[in-house]
Amino acid sequence: MDIYDLFFYMSLFAGFMMAFNLGANDVANSMASAVGAKAITIRQAVLIAGTLNFAGAVLLGSHVTATVSKGIINPAAISDPKIIMIGMFSALLAAGVWVLISTLTALPVSSTHSIVGAILGFGLVAGGPDVVNWLKMVGIVMSWIISPFFAAIIAFAIFTHIRKTILFKKDFIYQAKKWAPIWMGLTVLLISLSFLYKTPMGKSLKLPFLGSLALAFGIAALVWLAGRVTINKIVGDPEEGAEAVEATFRKLQVGTSCYVALSQGANDVANAIGPVAAIYLISKEHVLLAKADVPMGLLVMGGLGIAIGIALMGHRVMGTVGEKITVLTNTRGFAVDFGAASTVLAASNLGLPVSSTHAAVGAVVGVGLARGFSAVNFKILGRIVLYWVLTVPIAAITSITIFSLLKWACI
Repeated sequence: MDIYDLFFYMSLFAGFMMAFNLGANDVANSMASAVGAKAITIRQAVLIAGTLNFAGAVLLGSHVTATVSKGIINPAAISDPKIIMIGMFSALLAAGVWVLISTLTALPVSSTHSIVGAILGFGLVAGGPDVVNWLKMVGIVMSWIISPFFAAIIAFAIFTHIRKTILFKKDFIYQAKKWAPIWMGLTVLLISLSFLYKTPMGKSLKLPFLGSLALAFGIAALVWLAGRVTINKIVGDPEEGAEAVEATFRKLQVGTSCYVALSQGANDVANAIGPVAAIYLISKEHVLLAKADVPMGLLVMGGLGIAIGIALMGHRVMGTVGEKITVLTNTRGFAVDFGAASTVLAASNLGLPVSSTHAAVGAVVGVGLARGFSAVNFKILGRIVLYWVLTVPIAAITSITIFSLLKWACI
């Protein structure tokens, strides 16, 4: 077995580990608010998220993914393909270790930023500072502020609006019947736009901008009309009081959580499988191309890794984001989901490198602040932010260490 085959087989293990850790940590992005608001149990969240992440990874995940460089380094500046292969394996392993440590301490971190930090590390050692795209790195550092800040503002505004227009009104059942179809339409509009612009399958349709908008608004309008017709069944029994309103948003919240889980599998599987596909390409062709074909078997492996990670360890980070930062109800949880998804969708289309993990946490904080500073556990929030700041440097240092050892041993 030559060095190329050896690293390909080792990358299968590292890729599966990364997918496992990604599932264990990032599941909080989609399901934490629903669990925290008691819309579903942790067991139900694990089952739903595991199934939908697997389906998203295998059925909607990109079969052609950009290689692990992600624009952070210029691989063309490193002439030896063996160096790139060892570096990418080191990056994958280092990122997986950091996400695992974060999961064991029940704190959410960005798997994308873990990979980025690890790539930065091996790039600095392999090619020097000149191979690093420092402008891209500045954008990533800025996203630590942009993602949670905007998600918090949107979630704050949505929950404040729900309170003023429904919960604080004497005739809140009537107001719920008035506003529920509108929020249903807005939710479906957000999901439709996210599907068209965020998932590989949606992008593959290659609809023109106006065509995508028309399709999304058309679907949302149909849902709004259906909501108007079936509103009495949607809102529930007026005798339940405020619980009837919470029950309405519970249904919407479960819907948004399910979509985010499906989208997460489609988008995030590339963090684990993209590097494996690139290493596979180098092992066969002894060259790294800008794009790497991803065999279906690798997508299935990534989807399984994500699903198993959710099943075995997903409850840890889910509990932190959903229950320990602030107390969530269904209306608050809906505002969290809507705020986080809106931020990621808007930022993606503006080309800003935001993290769905950061957006989800920011939205939870925004909803908490709508009830005052005392409603937010700033001790837990401080630990989360510390881990965010440490992600890139720790992943980079770990990657440098692994890369240096493997380069010394193998070349």
